[in-house]
Amino acid sequence: MTSALDVVLADRVLTVVRAPRIPDPRALADALAGAGIRCVELTFTTPDVLAAVRAAAGSERAVCGVGTVLTGDQAAAAIDAGARFLVTPGIRAEVAGVAARHGIPVVMGAFTPSEVLAALDLGAAAVKIFPARALGPGYLRDLRGPFPDTAFIPSGGVNAGNAADFLAHGAAAVTAGTDVVAPDDVAAGRWSVIASRAASFVRSMN
Repeated sequence: MTSALDVVLADRVLTVVRAPRIPDPRALADALAGAGIRCVELTFTTPDVLAAVRAAAGSERAVCGVGTVLTGDQAAAAIDAGARFLVTPGIRAEVAGVAARHGIPVVMGAFTPSEVLAALDLGAAAVKIFPARALGPGYLRDLRGPFPDTAFIPSGGVNAGNAADFLAHGAAAVTAGTDVVAPDDVAAGRWSVIASRAASFVRSMN
């Protein structure tokens, strides 16, 4: 099975879904994958997210993971539900430990150089720079100096207007959020709208 991280790095993008409900998680995952965003991060901020992960994991084209993972118990539950990668908003040693025991990559949230080091020490497969909007694409270029081999994935404030800049300044991939998966569109099951926005986002990266 192809590693989730390999898919993220190949596509140079993943998407994070934050919505009050996901009426058909597999249809959502298929719509995004068909438009060029194969890695789909559902989050613990969505009610009953584990059921959504189980459904989305049935997609043959998408790679489903879980984000906003804060505890070891959440990490284990997400993996049991079929998550192929985990994402944290900050440094979470318990999550890293569970991911390592299961051979699942974790993208750990960080912002400062010290936090980047802590994430790498815990075995993060990639480091999510969050919130990316705070300092912009130039900050990725600065981080690449001391961390030339680290896969940075900016999140928070990345959109079709700046994704290419983040990639040009050293991001290994970018995170598409509400610019692609608006909560209202997800809750209403507007898969064609989401697919169109995903395709536009992918085009903007080049």
